[in-house]
Amino acid sequence: MDFSDHNASGVFLVGLSDCGEKVTAAGGRVSTQPGTALGIWEKSQDEVKNAALIDKVTRSGHNSVVEHTYYNLVFQNVSAVVEQFIIEFRLASFTVKSRRYVDFSDAGFYVPTFSDKSLTERYKAHMAFFFELYQEFTQKGVAKEDARFLLPYCLFSNFFCSVNGRELLHMLRAMLYGRGSAIPEIHALGVMLLEQTRARTPGILYDFEERNAQKAPDEPNLEKFRPAAAKQSPKAVELLASTPDAARLVAKNALIAYTGTDSETADAILQDPKAIKSILAEILKSDRPRALESVQFTLRFNGVSLSGLTHFTRHRMQSILIAPLTRTNRARYLIPPAVQNDPALLAAYRDAFERMRKEYEALRAMGVAESDLVYYQLSGNTVDLVSTMNARELLLFLRLRTCTRAQWEIRAHAIEALRLLREAAPEIFRFYGPSCFVEGKCPEGKFSCGRMQEMHDTFSV
Repeated sequence: MDFSDHNASGVFLVGLSDCGEKVTAAGGRVSTQPGTALGIWEKSQDEVKNAALIDKVTRSGHNSVVEHTYYNLVFQNVSAVVEQFIIEFRLASFTVKSRRYVDFSDAGFYVPTFSDKSLTERYKAHMAFFFELYQEFTQKGVAKEDARFLLPYCLFSNFFCSVNGRELLHMLRAMLYGRGSAIPEIHALGVMLLEQTRARTPGILYDFEERNAQKAPDEPNLEKFRPAAAKQSPKAVELLASTPDAARLVAKNALIAYTGTDSETADAILQDPKAIKSILAEILKSDRPRALESVQFTLRFNGVSLSGLTHFTRHRMQSILIAPLTRTNRARYLIPPAVQNDPALLAAYRDAFERMRKEYEALRAMGVAESDLVYYQLSGNTVDLVSTMNARELLLFLRLRTCTRAQWEIRAHAIEALRLLREAAPEIFRFYGPSCFVEGKCPEGKFSCGRMQEMHDTFSV
């Protein structure tokens, strides 16, 4: 494929495992055929036979073999709506152009295909206003990470995505037949991606349409339970559920795994709170604190901006539930402190969100589809999300997100989450905080805030 047009919009397959489908076919043979792995590899060099075998194996439901083939994708000049949709695939890897550090004044934006040409021109003028306002705010000294809340969600995003074949199939199903298919931009990208990946790996994509045309809905229909007017919680974070007696369970599982202690003896040892504390301390000092995975916690994060949402979603080892972006309440938005403290900037900021809300309501009254109206929201509009993480993933999440280098919005959410977690399981979460607190040293090098003692004092409370 020609990659010479550096301004093209779309998704591009730029890399593929150098052995393509051969490794998937070999994986399909190794479990049922005699011989060594390398011997079977040597027999797996025929593309036609490989494609037929992959089709047979995957039709039998043995899809794990497809994970051996890896794809490297570029999503270029696609909307932030697409970005959020794609990064929710947890078994893929992503690197996104940061709106905290890069100036997006001239980034450009996606334009839906409206049936009425006048709507197209109205859309372009409307969206251009917010990019101009974003530029005005940055020129007045507002940090890019705060000014970005004014960027509409049609802004062009650029990112790299690497994904194994099985997750790629899930992604394509969702783009072409699932929750993404209702948004024309996502569906068109799905068609583009299917064409490229099928050309390079025909066995993995064989009869893709036939296998997925009758796909079940990937989201439950709970509309009959929707309240007429949902209340906005005053709490930034809520702990919805947690494993009971979490510290004791972690310590008990560690004793069983690493000492072979029988359950009755382990219970007797753990009657002593000092034993639990000592065991947890040893677990936290290890490089593989797997016992922490024994317990999990469900947190609701309220009022998360669309910009902040990407920071949450990037954590792979969690179960995260986010409302569809077509249902964002345009009247809810985040105001950064830097804007809140300047009356002139605050007035312009509020006017911007009101301008977007009114345009959304006007077009909705005209019958414009929600799949086009999804772009009529600003990055500062907020949503609520629910995340379930085990204690090991929370260790990573809180180390990164309570650090002073974390973006201020997610840092505030993380600090409040840690406060609630310390109330629920103090024996575990007393050890949690930024990396410098957990490890006794800062990993940020020249980017260190230089406040390690202050962080130690703060999180030791």
